[in-house]
Amino acid sequence: MTDFSRLSYYVPAEPTGSPLVVETDLCIYGGTAAGVAAAVQASRMGLRVVIAEFGRHLGGIAASGLGSTDHGNKGAIGGIAKEFFRELGTYYGTSEADGAVWYFEPHAAQRIYREWLEKAEIPVYYEQHLAAVEKRSGKLSQITMENGNVFRAAMFIDASYEGDLMARAGVSYHVGRESNATHGETRNGIQFGSHHHMFNAAVDPYVVEGKPDSGLLPGIMDVAPGTQGQGDRSIQAYNFRICLTNVPENRVPIPEPPGYDPRSFALLARYIRAGVWDFRSKKPNLPNGKTDTNNFGAVSTDHIGANHEWPEGDYKTRERIFQSHVTYNMGLLYFLANDESVPLALREERRQWGLAADEFTGTANWPHQLYVREGRRMVSEVVMNEKHCRHLRIEEDSIGMASYTMDSHNCRRLVLEGLCVNEGNVEIPVPGPYRISYRSIVPKGEQCVNLLVPVCLSSSHIAYGSIRMEPVFMILGQSAATAAAIALEGGTAVQDVPYEKLRQRLIQDGQVLEISNRS
Repeated sequence: MTDFSRLSYYVPAEPTGSPLVVETDLCIYGGTAAGVAAAVQASRMGLRVVIAEFGRHLGGIAASGLGSTDHGNKGAIGGIAKEFFRELGTYYGTSEADGAVWYFEPHAAQRIYREWLEKAEIPVYYEQHLAAVEKRSGKLSQITMENGNVFRAAMFIDASYEGDLMARAGVSYHVGRESNATHGETRNGIQFGSHHHMFNAAVDPYVVEGKPDSGLLPGIMDVAPGTQGQGDRSIQAYNFRICLTNVPENRVPIPEPPGYDPRSFALLARYIRAGVWDFRSKKPNLPNGKTDTNNFGAVSTDHIGANHEWPEGDYKTRERIFQSHVTYNMGLLYFLANDESVPLALREERRQWGLAADEFTGTANWPHQLYVREGRRMVSEVVMNEKHCRHLRIEEDSIGMASYTMDSHNCRRLVLEGLCVNEGNVEIPVPGPYRISYRSIVPKGEQCVNLLVPVCLSSSHIAYGSIRMEPVFMILGQSAATAAAIALEGGTAVQDVPYEKLRQRLIQDGQVLEISNRS
């Protein structure tokens, strides 16, 4: 029987009899890819640095199934981020001209991140659940965990996906979709439109077809549709990036998850009966016959609408949402392989795929990190938005570049004119790499003077859909640590770091701050 006991987001930590008091130059909250990159850079610049990680694993989603890199323009990736992909090239023995590998197995990423930190002798403290912060005259002095551990530092970086440290520090933030009018955008807010994650057949949303009073099928939200471009509190859907394989000797059959109920997939069954099956396994796109299985189609791994409480939810709320996503994602695969309502040919195709036995061995071969595509987003002096993505506004204080499509997954599944529809998907290419402002990773000066936020940076919903790629987070993590070191050296607030000095050091360390030909 599959052991799911360690497959969780949060297990309450009991206070220890002798809590730790850790004093350092820089404390990084979050062992994501951004957090690791920040720690490595800080160490190289001579800082004492520690990572306080909420969970039990390093690397965030980059080491938890997202092995098919969403890189955009590879030429915009430099510094420690590029080092990571070259390290992967060494690991796999690539013959690529630049030595980089862009598609990798989860365990390979975990290994590189772990080895980097061990080599630099950077301590990592796991299962550190933030409970309180102490702030004096606009400056963070220490953070305290549920288990009583205290971390004191001169500088802090919030590298979490949720922005928990930022929020507790009293920094302004936004959750959800702004209206188009807020920043003069065109693709923010509620978005109805044609895309390949919409329903390609008419599907009745009611438990008894044609009878609204019978209630809605599971997974459909009873909400007003709203109007195009209107702001709301919705965020794009989460899922797990699932590592599957069809290699028999490494294949573990998809287990039945805790709380599985085949009725949860009545909508999918109805969609398949309508003649559409648009969530198919890709061919193995990672080394050694493995996949990075992501959402595709109208009913897929995105648990649409089930995550809206996550960004501001307490840890118990997030644990409930995490388990809901485990049950939904694993249940989806189990349903397709086993339920008799699924056509036999499709069930047989699905049974060719299973979990990779040599991945995530401590969490039932299932990814340990939920793909938190969007949490809180800071509101600072510069809010990155669609105008930046489209090169209509260019900032002069670049600390790195983004280049991926403005990409929002669906935010809601609802009823429109008696039919089931998905809403919120946007996939709009950008003209080329664009600059990310230093001011977008530092809070307003009156709110906190020694905190940098490279993941939950200041950005609109739709611009964040382009920025939120793991290579970019590594770039921003490295730049944040560089700024922290310069601020400490000069005895200044992060807002007062001399940009020219920051720029020179970033270029010295291989960061790409601009690309002259953006066509």
